Amino acid sequence: QKGIDPMALDMLAKEGIFALRRAKRRNMERLTLACGGVPVNSVEDLEVDALGWAGKLREETLGEDKFTFVENVKVGKSCTILIRGPNKHTIDQIKDATRDGLRAAMSAMEDRALVPGAGAFEVAAYRMLMRRKGAVSGRAKLGVEAFANAMLVVPKTLAENSGLDVQDSIIKLEEEQERSGEAVGLDLSSGETFLPASMGVWDSFTVKKQTLNLSTILATQLLLVDEVMKAGKAMGKQPAQGGEDE
Repeated sequence: QKGIDPMALDMLAKEGIFALRRAKRRNMERLTLACGGVPVNSVEDLEVDALGWAGKLREETLGEDKFTFVENVKVGKSCTILIRGPNKHTIDQIKDATRDGLRAAMSAMEDRALVPGAGAFEVAAYRMLMRRKGAVSGRAKLGVEAFANAMLVVPKTLAENSGLDVQDSIIKLEEEQERSGEAVGLDLSSGETFLPASMGVWDSFTVKKQTLNLSTILATQLLLVDEVMKAGKAMGKQPAQGGEDE
């Protein structure tokens, strides 16, 4: 992309016009989304309708780099989050946490749904599966029970990482959900039960859905591999037995 001649920059500065000599294309696109307006390539295309608006514009030096801050915009369809930290490791951690938070917020807005956290959903799913176990017969009961027990991995891990007694915590959750009929979770600070919805403790609906779907598919594929291996071994034994009979 073409830049601005230094002499032209000086003339613009004398007239009180802030000009950037060079700007990346993606930054130009973001400015358009934030401030409005339309990018133009020549002076002849400049019109009032092509202009955007920002309330504050400043240049600041951070470390060895210069940054231009465009603030108080009217459109606000694009923004930049500035992360500062004492070292690269800390900045990377903050960046990951910020990205996870933004994605969780985006998923909640797209799904228009949330799931109670603190292990409440997993315990409720466990209780439902154990009730449904009576609706199936034969070896399928073992599969339902195994799936139900797998759901308790999350609340068990939460209790163990918080230094709580795992069995006591699970029993408390089951009894409280049975008594109240509500999706109560585990308070990791006190070890008591509480309503996650009242404290704003939520899990992503999309994450829970994908976890259940993917875990079921993986378990099915592993069982299928076992069946294929058993079938292969059985086929290998048949010719040998036939030769001995002859």
